[in-house]
Amino acid sequence: GIWGVVWSMLRGGRAVGRAMSSNAKANRPYWQQTMLRVKDAERSVAFYEKSLGFQLLSKWDFPQWEFSLYFMGTPMPGEGGKGGNVFDRDLVTLELTHNWGEDQPPIHPGNKDRDGFGHIAVAVDDVYAASDKLLAEGVEFKKKPDEGRMKGLAFALDPDGYWVEIVKREGTVDSGCPEFALAQTMLRIKDPSKSIPFYTEQFGMRLLAERHYGKDKGDFSLYFLANEADVEGETTPDPTTPEAMQHIKSHLYPNAVPVLELTHNHGTESDSDFQHNNGNVEPRRGFGHIGFLVDDVYEFSKGLEGAGVEFHKKPDDGSMKGLAFCLDPDGYWIEIINRGMNPESFK
Repeated sequence: GIWGVVWSMLRGGRAVGRAMSSNAKANRPYWQQTMLRVKDAERSVAFYEKSLGFQLLSKWDFPQWEFSLYFMGTPMPGEGGKGGNVFDRDLVTLELTHNWGEDQPPIHPGNKDRDGFGHIAVAVDDVYAASDKLLAEGVEFKKKPDEGRMKGLAFALDPDGYWVEIVKREGTVDSGCPEFALAQTMLRIKDPSKSIPFYTEQFGMRLLAERHYGKDKGDFSLYFLANEADVEGETTPDPTTPEAMQHIKSHLYPNAVPVLELTHNHGTESDSDFQHNNGNVEPRRGFGHIGFLVDDVYEFSKGLEGAGVEFHKKPDDGSMKGLAFCLDPDGYWIEIINRGMNPESFK
């Protein structure tokens, strides 16, 4: 609302995270997935398993709708691995969706004009060593660690051309963290004064860090959010300080805790015609959605509706009952899933 905008202006244009809503407190939303469509499931699963060391945690086939879902993740030791149901636990996963049939449209991996989805990321101890390992396996790169302005970070390409950023974590000796741990999903946002309160208030996420770069450095801002459950009880630094980013690198990444990175290119917020491609419109379908587990899909959806949030699919629409998709301020789809949901119930 207007007060959010005023408050943002008072803070020098910075977005502010707000306290979570009573709806979020009651239903405990937990960012659980980032969904990417893939052309060849075997090839993609092999890449994430063999090159990046992800585990295939759950897989489901839906013959009646002709698609399969593969949930990949990097749990810490003791967090449970393969088998079971990913919806039974709070763990951020990568959901690969394979639509059957040879006549599927090409996958659009993003990063073209006005594309919203940017990349996923993995955190490693040594970006150079990790990149050398992947290069030796024949993995293609968009950017090697020493190329370009930003030294020490890299972007590998997965089999569909999605960008996989490789970032450095700190302090993982003996932590048991996987060699490559899922670390980020990056989405571009038009207006942080709308998006940041949306995720902190409606979905109970915590704003951990924000970085602002002037015209000489690209003219953009970055906002990093995490699941409240993943930082519960922690006193995290003021998001505007250098210590905030350091905390992510030295506390979250070494424990395989990913963040949602929201990128704001300055000026888009005042362009009434500007809109990001959300990944679900032909011919630019690739990234599909992010998803949250909640205690009660119906109650939580009702609370969101009461707060003025728009929906792509309400829980009882369509043939998949008990699943919802709301829309964030940029029109990204957000799947809302009951904790413990059994996908077999749809078969």
